[in-house]
This record gives sequence, structure tokens and C-alpha cells, in this order.
Amino acid sequence: MEELKKFNTAKLISFAVGFFGLQFAWQMRIILSGPVTENLGASPFIFGLIWLAGPFTGMVVQPLIGALSDKTKCAFGRRRPYLLGGALLSALALIALPNSEIITNWLGAHLHVTLPALAALFFAAVMIWILDACVNIAQGPYRALVPDVVPQEQHSIANSYISLAIGLGSVIAAATAPFLKWAFNYQMSIPAQFIMAALAFTLGMAWTCIFIKERKYTQENEGQTEEKFDFFRSLKDFFALSPEVGKICLMQFFTWIGNMCMMIYFTQYAVHTVFQVPDLSGMAETAKAAYDSLVLAGTNFSSVCFAIFNFVCFIVAIPIGILAGKYGNKKVHIISMLSMALAFVGMAFAFDKTAVAILMGLSGIGWASICALPFAMLSKYIKPGTEGSVMGIFNIFIAGPQVFVCTLVSWIINKCVFETGAGINYHWEYTFLIGAVCLVLASVIAAKIKEQD
Repeated sequence: MEELKKFNTAKLISFAVGFFGLQFAWQMRIILSGPVTENLGASPFIFGLIWLAGPFTGMVVQPLIGALSDKTKCAFGRRRPYLLGGALLSALALIALPNSEIITNWLGAHLHVTLPALAALFFAAVMIWILDACVNIAQGPYRALVPDVVPQEQHSIANSYISLAIGLGSVIAAATAPFLKWAFNYQMSIPAQFIMAALAFTLGMAWTCIFIKERKYTQENEGQTEEKFDFFRSLKDFFALSPEVGKICLMQFFTWIGNMCMMIYFTQYAVHTVFQVPDLSGMAETAKAAYDSLVLAGTNFSSVCFAIFNFVCFIVAIPIGILAGKYGNKKVHIISMLSMALAFVGMAFAFDKTAVAILMGLSGIGWASICALPFAMLSKYIKPGTEGSVMGIFNIFIAGPQVFVCTLVSWIINKCVFETGAGINYHWEYTFLIGAVCLVLASVIAAKIKEQD
């Protein structure tokens, strides 16, 4: 392979622009999928099951696509076809998701059939599954680009630029609708926000695909790509890289249980716990209408909190990369995760809006580290030519924990019901206590990792 050239600041930014678009789209899905599906009749447990789209597609799609991208040979590159293809397919799902009821009504009318009442919810769930699959199609090969095209001594800073892009993309995605409401008294509709996300994802990925060129491989390496992909052999080879790889994976497992306890349920927590809106899934349409303004206020508050959360991620992403280069990835990552755990404990007991917003900002430090340092730790063990399959397998330990969060945690919340004067509600705050415990466990495991120089 030709020698990798050091990235300057402009090239690092161009490298990260695609992830800005990816996270923009993902943030819209995080914030708005709850209100969309609850309005269509999803209970907390059904909402959790719909969220299984992410982990299942992550465990299946990313390892497969990662391995395929290792073996792909075309003029456009190994990784870039998946980056752009995933973005384009995601855009279609993003546009269709908030219009599920309109689309199913149109289909019923044109097919001259009466569709069941939950047809729109089923269609929305399918769109979420397609969206998550396509995000994974883009995300795995994107992470593989770091060891592919960036010199090893810049892996931490390159992953920190990805964290910066994640933070900035999420801030703009989350803050746009609340800002327009605050500045111009204009409430951006949910379908319009999803269209905005579709454009950001497509244009961001197109930018990175145009301005980041993949390196060429020698004939010897090209011959290696002809081998048939064997998942179990790749999994065995993955853990044979180093004993520390298993520890990194176990750390990721508990990290992402903790992280997704917040990501999946925060909007519902904001609407139902902070703004005290009762459960709407079983209410008649006329009863739901009485809570429209409170649901909107809670959703906007969630967007503001996610904007603060990701703004902090944006601010600290590069400093975390610099500190990791100076003091080691492990030490910086442990401190960051413990700060996130502390914030989660606070949110489990403090429902004041200002306190919740401040605590979300504190947890953004952990998010910046989660988005960068575990990947930098793992990249030191990757053999050239296997970047896609390694990152795909590593994603199992990000996606797999989410199954736990989407099933057991949602079941716990569904059982923790209480009566209010206006109807039933759920203890959504319990998810933060579960998340905090898992982040502390991840920190303990991280302390046992011996970092490779």
C-alpha cells in the first residue's frame, strides 16, 4: 500500500462531514420516533420492541457490510459505495416515516381494502427498521475509513473529529425546531424535520465521498479479497488479535446499555415525567388533543436538552482527543463515563427543567468520549485489509446491548405504572438508574485494559 499522508485540519473536517449528516438523521430518529409511534398507538413495551430495529440490524448488517466493503473493488472505492448508498436509502425512509398514516390510508383507498387500525404503526415500524439498517450500512464502512486512510498516530484525533461532527450534527438537528419557535414563533412540523434530516444525510455523505479518496491496494492485497467471508472465522480472528480486545468489547457492552437507556427513552421521560403528560397510547383522539400543547412543549424541551448534550460533545470532542493522546485513551474515557453516570443519577431524582438540562450537558462529556476513544483503542489492533470486518464485529458489542434496553428495560418501565388524576403514567426515570450502574461497570472494566502504545 502507498504510505498514508498526514491529514491537515481541512481534510479532517471533510472526512467528518459525512458523519455530521449521519448523526443529523439519527438524532431526528431518536427525538421524534417516540411521539410519532405513540400517536399511532405504541405502548412503552411496543415502543421498545420497535427500537429493536437498531440492535438487530447493527448485529447483522454491520458485520456483513463491513466484510463486503473489505472485498469491494470498484472505481468509486471500497467504502464509499456503502456510505452514499446507505444515505440515499435512509433518506427515503426518513421522508416516509412521519407520513405513515397518510401513506397507509392512501394504500387502503387505492387497493380498495380496509386496513387494520394498527396498519400505520406497523408501516412506521418497518420504516424505522429500514432506516436503522441503512444507517448501519453507512456507519460500519465509515468507521473502517479511519484505519483505512488515516495514519495510525492520527487515529485518536480523527475519531475525535467524528465526535465533533456527531455533536454538531445532533445540536443543529435538535435545536432547529425549538430555535424557529423561539425566534420566529414558527413551529416546524415533524415531517419537515425529517425532510431536513434526509437532505443533511445525503449531502453530508456526498461531500465526504467526493473529497476523501481511498488508497489503492497492491496485487497481493487484492488477491486476499477473493476469500469467501466466514463470519465465525472472522469472529475467532477478531478475538485472537489481543486479549485486550475482549476487554474493550466487554467495556463497550456495558457502556452502550448505559448510553442507550438515555438515548431511547429521554424524549418519553421529558414528556411524561418532566411535563407530567399521562400515557396517551390508549386514549381516544379527542382526549389526546387536550395534551397536544404539553406534548409539543415536552418534545421541544427534549430537543433543547439533546442540543445541549451534543453541544457539550462538540465542544469537548477535540480536547478529549488531545488529552487522550497525552494521558492515554483509557484514563480519559473512564473519567468521561463516570461523569455521565453521575448525570444519570441526578436525572433519576431531579425533574426540574433547569437541572435536567444541566445534567444532560454533563452527560455530553461521556458521549464525546464514547464516540471516539473505544474506536481509537481498538484500531491499534487492526490488521490492514480487515478494517471493515473488524469494525463490523465490534459493532455487535454496541448493537447487542441495545436488545437488553429495548426489551428488559422497556418491560420494567411498562410494569412500573402509577395512577394520576388524568390517567396512568410510567416511571420513565428508572431507566437512568439502570444506565448509571452499567456505566460504572464499564468504567471498572476499562480500568483493567492494558493499552497498546
